[in-house]
Amino acid sequence: MERNRLFWGSRRGMLELDLILLPFLDNVYPTLGEEDKLRYQQLLECEDQDMFAWLLHRHDPEDVELQRIVKIVRDNTGMPNDE
Repeated sequence: MERNRLFWGSRRGMLELDLILLPFLDNVYPTLGEEDKLRYQQLLECEDQDMFAWLLHRHDPEDVELQRIVKIVRDNTGMPNDE
């Protein structure tokens, strides 16, 4: 997916998600392997409320592929880990 589309896909309707996803896109996404880049693109197709809950450690996605990318994003946010 081209960078411009990723940027707009990472801009969400929630400021909290923008503050997590946009720095991730700039700083971490370029270092990901192709499979994880595809997982991130899959994550962007999810609902904001689901992403918010996953990224703030409220619960985990059921999909194993999404679990992996959510963990990568969580590990790179600088936010405390509730585990």
